[in-house]
Amino acid sequence: MKQPSLFKLFQDAFRQGIRHPKYRWALIAGTLFYLVSPLDIAPDVLPIVGWIDDGVLVTFLISEVCQLMLENKKNGTSEETFEAAIDIEANPVV
Repeated sequence: MKQPSLFKLFQDAFRQGIRHPKYRWALIAGTLFYLVSPLDIAPDVLPIVGWIDDGVLVTFLISEVCQLMLENKKNGTSEETFEAAIDIEANPVV
């Protein structure tokens, strides 16, 4: 049986966190703070290598926020019910 990669585990945890209304804004704020913070997994002073972790995080954030917005538009819900409408399990867009 093939073990899931660290990348896949992180992606799944990020997706579950952003879909939970209680943790959504904390995760978005934490992601944005990480992007501007001088402390990184790979320092940004290293060309290319330092930007990879930031790029992966931005990609996760943008794709999940866009997915939430598409689901909201598809469901035809108003802004008042936005949080209730996106508290469902969604399939990733491939």
